Amino acid sequence: MEITNNLKQIHKNIVSICQNAGLPSNSVKLLAVSKTKPVEDLEQAYQAGQRAFGENYVQEGVEKIEFFQAKHPDMEWHFIGPLQSNKTRLVAEYFDWMQTVDREKIAIRLNEQRPVDKSPLNVLIQINISDEESKSGIKPADMMAMAKIIENLPHLRLRGLMAIPAATHDAAIQAQSFSAMHKLFVELQQSLPNQRIDTLSMGMTDDMTAAIKCGSTMVRIGTAIFGSRN
Repeated sequence: MEITNNLKQIHKNIVSICQNAGLPSNSVKLLAVSKTKPVEDLEQAYQAGQRAFGENYVQEGVEKIEFFQAKHPDMEWHFIGPLQSNKTRLVAEYFDWMQTVDREKIAIRLNEQRPVDKSPLNVLIQINISDEESKSGIKPADMMAMAKIIENLPHLRLRGLMAIPAATHDAAIQAQSFSAMHKLFVELQQSLPNQRIDTLSMGMTDDMTAAIKCGSTMVRIGTAIFGSRN
């Protein structure tokens, strides 16, 4: 019941933030980050209306997808963790979205390994917007080169950008990072007018408000739904 109540509260918060920012109340999608959480928790979230789930670990994600695929085929699965090239096949075969593309090699392998009977894999380019050495993601200056590579891979569908800015409680620094991401997102849309560039995945439990105000279309929330990580 707690997960159900948490989801209701988060949806209320998202609507409120959107209204305060002058945005349509349905302009932000909620991705439930379910890494380390048992399938019982995901089932509870599903029964509360949640359909999109994010996993950071390939094997754990695949096990959950296999568990739910017959029971709830409308679940949408996003891979949101760093990906080693020897694990690309599982992401290509099982997931609907790959949010952390940051290398040409990864993009090419995902394209080659995507089953032909499945629709193209939706992908986001991960940007290292805070220029942190410990974080994955490409430099903003390399975004268009990566976009052009993905555009020419028929089994991938570029949908936008993803970022995990440096953690801070300074509202001005949060806004600076998120605004920079939104500027890149608009640049990508304008550069590829024939592509469906509609997703800017940024904002987590602690910085969701700033992210939405700066144009996020998808927030990745784990702790506020499921409680602290197992």
